[in-house]
Amino acid sequence: MEAVGDGLLSFPITDFDSEGEFDAASYRRRLEWFVSHEISAIFVAGGTGEFFNLSLEEYREVVRVAVETVDGKLPVIASAGLSVESGKAYAKAAEEAGADGILLMPPYLTECPQDGLVEYARRICDSTSLSVIYYNRANGILDVASVSQLAESCPNLVGLKDGKGDIQALNKIVKTVGDRLVYVGGVPTAEIFAEAYLSIGVNTYSSAVFNFVPDMAVTFYKELRKGNREVVKQITNDFFIPFVDLRDRKAGYAVSLIKAGADIIGRPAGSVRAPLVMPTMEERNQLEALVGIAQKL
Repeated sequence: MEAVGDGLLSFPITDFDSEGEFDAASYRRRLEWFVSHEISAIFVAGGTGEFFNLSLEEYREVVRVAVETVDGKLPVIASAGLSVESGKAYAKAAEEAGADGILLMPPYLTECPQDGLVEYARRICDSTSLSVIYYNRANGILDVASVSQLAESCPNLVGLKDGKGDIQALNKIVKTVGDRLVYVGGVPTAEIFAEAYLSIGVNTYSSAVFNFVPDMAVTFYKELRKGNREVVKQITNDFFIPFVDLRDRKAGYAVSLIKAGADIIGRPAGSVRAPLVMPTMEERNQLEALVGIAQKL
């Protein structure tokens, strides 16, 4: 809870080779590079890491490589979800691989009532000894009463990650549930919400752009926490607003652009898997220009 509640969090992309298979050697190098920067925890096989596109066997290998590579320097948190039974299986695999926690993703596809979501999360939490962070997004949005109920039912529920960006709803949860949980910003390109998050007591967020502009990502977080509004405004205007405009051109670009950015800086991780698609050459060129700007900030 201490590591996740304060400090910049990173979500590495998952490396695929030219045949689209998991590339363990490349992934290991990526994680070694990640932990050389000032971050507080690593979330592996997350949304940016294409959890939804990994088989259980691939997932098991991703987590194993991550745990071995990070080697206790930082907490390693892996994803679980899709269905109750799938969630249990992923949580068990993460526990066996030595992960420190679970990010619980929303259920697959179907619309969900609040009591059903609580039961979904409770059963998966009860199946593991690992600490769990609930990812409040998509069809898995819990309201304040449901978060309170889940927190009371599951001692190993330690956090809530916001994936919607509804500051009013999140503020109600933060003020009602209080420090029973830690709270993490988790909308795509969370930096664009960072000031709003901080204003209600959400001190940290997951940075996807850390994958290709880590120094700028760390600088932005530090200056945000210092209250340096001028630097925050400059980086937001020069990088994050045009990046978000580029990201919003096509569904899935919140992941695809990150892989393109990693390739631009010479740390390729292969292409995304279907149903995601990579950006066009024109869009890649625009991203490359933004990388150049970020490296000067």
